Amino acid sequence: MEEAKSPKRRSAETRNRIVRSAQELFVTRGYAGTTFQLVADAAEVSVQTVYFHYGTKSELLKHVVDVASAGDDEPVPLLGRPWFVALQATEDPVKVVGGWVHESGVILDRVAPVLAVVRDAAAGDAGMAAQWAANSRERHTAHGTVVAILARLGALRPGLTERRATDITVGILSPDLFLVMRRECGWTTPQWEDWAADQLAHGLLAP
Repeated sequence: MEEAKSPKRRSAETRNRIVRSAQELFVTRGYAGTTFQLVADAAEVSVQTVYFHYGTKSELLKHVVDVASAGDDEPVPLLGRPWFVALQATEDPVKVVGGWVHESGVILDRVAPVLAVVRDAAAGDAGMAAQWAANSRERHTAHGTVVAILARLGALRPGLTERRATDITVGILSPDLFLVMRRECGWTTPQWEDWAADQLAHGLLAP
């Protein structure tokens, strides 16, 4: 006999269905073309349930971005994940760069299409403009943390400041550039990873 699900587990499963459905709709229909009714229909819940969990469409999209970035709904910051803790303990600068690029590829596969929705909506929606700015700050912070690891190892090119190194990393690992290489150039994510790791190693690391 199947064990009865707790209210907490049922609520979590409902949120997961809503988020998965919303992500697909946002990516295919855009921000303006996605309504709570469409999300509710796709998730097979009432529209009141969607409102109960997320309140506004901008709040729902923010949560979609958060889940796509982390890969799950657990309340653990990206930089507190076990793989990042392991990266911080790595002593080989080339492995730090390669590890960060690999994990970035995994994340960008999930989140880059959703971030494109936020970017496009930002032009005409103040809430989305604020969300895009917040996402940009978070990317700079994350990449800056990795650059700080390289600086601690004494691995940065002579004369390269951490600020400049962070800017280079933000540019090469940009979600927009990732989508160009994947969609327009037809690259696979592993091909992008090889290229990005090579570019970052050349741009950041001392010869």
